[in-house]
Amino acid sequence: MAHIVITSGPTREYLDPVRYLTNASSGRMGTSLAQAALDLGHQVTVVSGPVSVEYPAKAKVVWVTTTQEMLDEARMAFSNADGLIGAAAPCDYMPEHVETSKLQKTGNDLMLHLKETPDIVATLAAKKLSKQWVVAFALETQDVRFRAIVKLSRKACDMIVSNSAQAMNSLDNSVEVILRGGTVLDQFYGPKPLVATGILRLIDKHLIVPTANS
Repeated sequence: MAHIVITSGPTREYLDPVRYLTNASSGRMGTSLAQAALDLGHQVTVVSGPVSVEYPAKAKVVWVTTTQEMLDEARMAFSNADGLIGAAAPCDYMPEHVETSKLQKTGNDLMLHLKETPDIVATLAAKKLSKQWVVAFALETQDVRFRAIVKLSRKACDMIVSNSAQAMNSLDNSVEVILRGGTVLDQFYGPKPLVATGILRLIDKHLIVPTANS
């Protein structure tokens, strides 16, 4: 049995106390992956941004809001885990300055100055132990396979799951699973629970090393 950390859902980066940057990630892929991992007998910790989906009762769930919070909690959970599946869609940018009171309309355009948030998967993969593994998700709008393979190398991951923007907030998904080195292992399409089952079986086969007690 492996201990798997799964990041899930979106993050929020606040502009002021009531407005924030985010995306349409629903957490459905994350909860499907968690259930698929549990079905295979693994221990699961989910680090989730704000979502309305329910995670499996047997999974430990840690709730976060911002990208930095997700990184901090995922790093803590990953330190005692065997693997990480980065299924979340964290904000890539955050405002340089967060207003302490609600922004008011002035009749003029509002200029936002944004800076990049930390890359959660790349940060954790860079510090992983030799016995640990990291699986990333790559959501792209064009050149999906090419960009996924680039991310696989750049983020030093062991496997990447490529999908398109149509997967966001959808009940279904269409993915391609690529192993380190660029080998395409398989493709899955259908309801997210079915897709998640296929992904976890590949992780089990290629990344999880059996132990004497398993």
